[in-house]
Amino acid sequence: MATIDVTEDTFEKTVTGEGIVLVDAWASWCGPCRQFAPTYEKVSENHTDATFTKLDTEANQGLAAALEIQSIPTLMVFRDGIMVYREAGTMPAPALEDLVNQVKALDMDDVRRQIAEQQGSAEA
Repeated sequence: MATIDVTEDTFEKTVTGEGIVLVDAWASWCGPCRQFAPTYEKVSENHTDATFTKLDTEANQGLAAALEIQSIPTLMVFRDGIMVYREAGTMPAPALEDLVNQVKALDMDDVRRQIAEQQGSAEA
C-alpha cells in the first residue's frame, strides 16, 4: 500500500478509526526525513492491513504544534484510535517491520485496561 498524506483536516479522522495507522511527521528540507522515506514506503508495501501516512510538518504547522512535534522525523503509531508508539528519529527497515508486527500483536483490551488504570490513579 502506498503512503497517504494527512493534513490538519484529515488527521483526526484517519487516526481515530479502527486498525493500525502509522504517521511519519516530516519536512522536505529534513535530510533524515528524506533518508527514511524509502524505508517507510517499502515497509508499507508489506503491510497492506495497516495505513501508512505522512504528515508534512511545514504545510501543517498548527497540527505539528498541537502534536508537540519538536524533532523530525517523528514516527507515531495508532491502533484503534490509541497512540501506542511515538519516537523521533529514523529506523532501519527490519526495526520498522518489527515495530509494525509488535503493534499487530498487542492485546488492545489490555492496553485499554492499562490506560483506564493510569487515568484512575491520576485522578486519585
